[in-house]
Amino acid sequence: MQSLGFLAELVRETVDGVQRSLVDAVPRLVVALVFLTVAYVGIRVALRVVAGTLDAVYPEEQDLIVSLATTVVGVFLWFAAALTLLKILGMGDIAASLGTAAGFVALGVSYALSSMIADTVAGVYLLRDPDFNSGDRVTADGTTGVVRDIGLRKSRLELDDGDTVVVANSAVEKKWTLESDASATAADPAQ
Repeated sequence: MQSLGFLAELVRETVDGVQRSLVDAVPRLVVALVFLTVAYVGIRVALRVVAGTLDAVYPEEQDLIVSLATTVVGVFLWFAAALTLLKILGMGDIAASLGTAAGFVALGVSYALSSMIADTVAGVYLLRDPDFNSGDRVTADGTTGVVRDIGLRKSRLELDDGDTVVVANSAVEKKWTLESDASATAADPAQ
C-alpha cells in the first residue's frame, strides 16, 4: 500500500511540474510566435526593397548581381531572426554558441571558396564595367575573342574559328585589352 501511495504522489508531482512548466512557457511561446510573424513580414518587405532598389540600379542584363545580393541579405536576415528566436525561447547560450560557430564556419568556407569568391567579385566588376560588354573583341588571359557571355564566375569568349573559351573572371579582370575596331574588322572579313 505504501509503495502505491508513493507512486501516486510521484505521478501527481510530475503532472504538476509539467503543468507549471507549460504555464511558464506559454508567454515565451506567444512572444516567439508574434516575433516569428513580424520577422517573416519584415524580412519579406526588406528583401523586396533590396531587390527593387538593386533592380533600379542595375540593368536587366545584370540580374545575377541583384539575385546574389538579395540572397546574401536574406541569409543574414533569417540567421539573425533564428538567433533572436532562440534568445526569446530562453536558449540564449545556444544562440551565442551558434553565432560563434557560424562565424568560424563562414571563415573556413570563405577560405575554401576564395577563388570562387574572387571570380564572383571580378564578375560583378566586369558586369559593371562600361568598357567590357558582350560583342566586344578582347584579349584576356592570353586569349583573343569576342565576348559572348559575362557570368558571375566566368566569361565566354568566341574565338575566330568559332570555338568558345571559358575564362575565369578573376583572370579576365587582372588584365584584359579591348581590341580596336580596326583589328576586329581585319580579323572578320565579313565586316
